Amino acid sequence: MGLFDSVIGALGAQAGGAGGSDPLQALMGLMNQSGGLPALLQQLQQGGLGDAVASWISTGPNQAISPDALGQALGGDTVAGFARQLGIDPQQGLGMLAQLLPQVVDGLSPQGRLPEGLGQGGGADLAGMLGGLLGGGGGAGAGDLGGLLGGLLGKR
Repeated sequence: MGLFDSVIGALGAQAGGAGGSDPLQALMGLMNQSGGLPALLQQLQQGGLGDAVASWISTGPNQAISPDALGQALGGDTVAGFARQLGIDPQQGLGMLAQLLPQVVDGLSPQGRLPEGLGQGGGADLAGMLGGLLGGGGGAGAGDLGGLLGGLLGKR
């Protein structure tokens, strides 16, 4: 998991600055606050992003989402909490989430469905799965997720 730790750590340093957490921790916090990944995805579906969420889980191409649409689906308090964990403003947080969520969900559902055990308390499982995608998975999603995180590192 060395590559995973390096990429996430560098991304956290870039995004969070002093006192901010890393994006993985903030994303896991967002999921836990929402009741787990399935509950977060349900919230997005109910917020009008059902087609996008379905595309992330399917084996086809991922549909992009705008930061504004994501913000409306999640709500201002949720977005503010995510951004606060990273030490960035909410608009930056939305931009990061709009890029990161499709890739994470896609990477976690290579067979067109989410793996079992990603409900509440599944944060450790999620961290392990993401580590596998970046560090040792060798699956099709590894390069895409690594490239996304690298792209976010280059942005500021």
